[in-house]
Amino acid sequence: MTNTAQPIVTKKSSFYLYLVCVIAALGGFLFGFDTAVISGTVSLVKTDFHLNAVSEGWFVSCALLGCIIGVAFSGILSDKYGRKIVLIISAVLFLLSAAGCTWSQSFSQLIAFRLIGGLGIGVASMVSPLYISEFSPARLRGMMVSLYQLALTIGIVIAYFSNAYLLNHATNQFFGAGFKQIFSDQSWRAMLGLGSVPAAIFLFSLFAVPESPRWLLLKNRVSKARNILIKIDGEQSAEQEINDFHTSEKTDDQQSIKELLKPVYRKPLLIGLLLPLFSQLCGINAVIYYGPKILEQAGFALNNALGGQVTIGLVNVIFTFVAIFTVDRWGRKPLLFAGIGGAVVALVLIGILFFAGIVSGYWILSGILLFIACFAFSFGPVCWVVVGEIFPRAIRGKAMSLATLSLWVGNFFVGQLTPAFLEDLGPAFTFWIFAACCAPALWLTYKLIPETKGKSLETIEKTWEDNYLQSKKQA
Repeated sequence: MTNTAQPIVTKKSSFYLYLVCVIAALGGFLFGFDTAVISGTVSLVKTDFHLNAVSEGWFVSCALLGCIIGVAFSGILSDKYGRKIVLIISAVLFLLSAAGCTWSQSFSQLIAFRLIGGLGIGVASMVSPLYISEFSPARLRGMMVSLYQLALTIGIVIAYFSNAYLLNHATNQFFGAGFKQIFSDQSWRAMLGLGSVPAAIFLFSLFAVPESPRWLLLKNRVSKARNILIKIDGEQSAEQEINDFHTSEKTDDQQSIKELLKPVYRKPLLIGLLLPLFSQLCGINAVIYYGPKILEQAGFALNNALGGQVTIGLVNVIFTFVAIFTVDRWGRKPLLFAGIGGAVVALVLIGILFFAGIVSGYWILSGILLFIACFAFSFGPVCWVVVGEIFPRAIRGKAMSLATLSLWVGNFFVGQLTPAFLEDLGPAFTFWIFAACCAPALWLTYKLIPETKGKSLETIEKTWEDNYLQSKKQA
């Protein structure tokens, strides 16, 4: 029986809305922190455990394998048990991984705990933005979901700052001689272990947030969902949300992932798989993971290289704001064209600088910053704006899981192959390979991606259907 009890008298609270969304966005912060913190540890772990190029790549990319597994199961678990409990599981995985990496006594143990952390990243990358999207009112959804992307870039910056600080100020004076191995002799342990602080904050904060109101509606807990929706955006909006849900509920239940294979949806499916994939094959995470190593090859000392990574992280945050404030004004396609085109040019120029031996001074760093800036206002945020809009409502969640999986598969291969490319081919050809992998996204943007600025989701869905019917008539 549907629960239709009268709601508890409550008031709309903007503070409540922002607070809950910020807490959920901490999943993005941990995602960014855990992804970037590895950059400062690669050279140190390689020295301590005497790793070759293959083992070094496995150390970096093993977490990405965990991400793929986490993404594969997060949708099923969140549908069955709720978004909140799965977010709590991701926080526990983050906490366990950070603590385990700190005290690992062998390379095998380190890999095991990195895999656990990867599971947490995979779950958070899927469920955190899903929770925020379901929790936010429609008129604020874009901005609220953007908090996740912003938190991710801030997590990257904090990881760079903490890595640089620990490398340059390795000390045990505040913790006693018992922690000398962590904070002095093997500072990579402290770098990885600091992730336990935001993980603990995330974990305990999640107990204060409610379940997703949409998931509650799926489970016929209408009264509880109504109380949350009223507090989010007022009684009138709550009733409208509930009515809209019941109108589309039967349609949602009847659709399956097989719907994506129908001819009418083949084009959005292709976009949803290729755009996230290209966003990784362009080499963004190679710069995040192996930035210090690349800058070392450009002549920077390791401590200066990590300082360069801090600058990279700050540029990433700043230019993410550019996308947040312009994507609804300028449109999706102009940002993608400008950003992808600029990224290809930057990657080619970086390769030329390495090939010509112009590696002194700040030329290489400037090229990398140009690449990061272009990625941050295009591929980074706009990719998920487009992917979130092009799929029909009835299968959007299932389709998004495939898009996220595509991203992590590309991320895995980049993380695994980059050390071998740098060692066997050199940095010049490595960056040229990234440029060659990035360039097809320009064709994808021009040929397949529609401009969705200002269009409702229903209009976009109808456009796919109209275009398909028109093509059938012409055939």
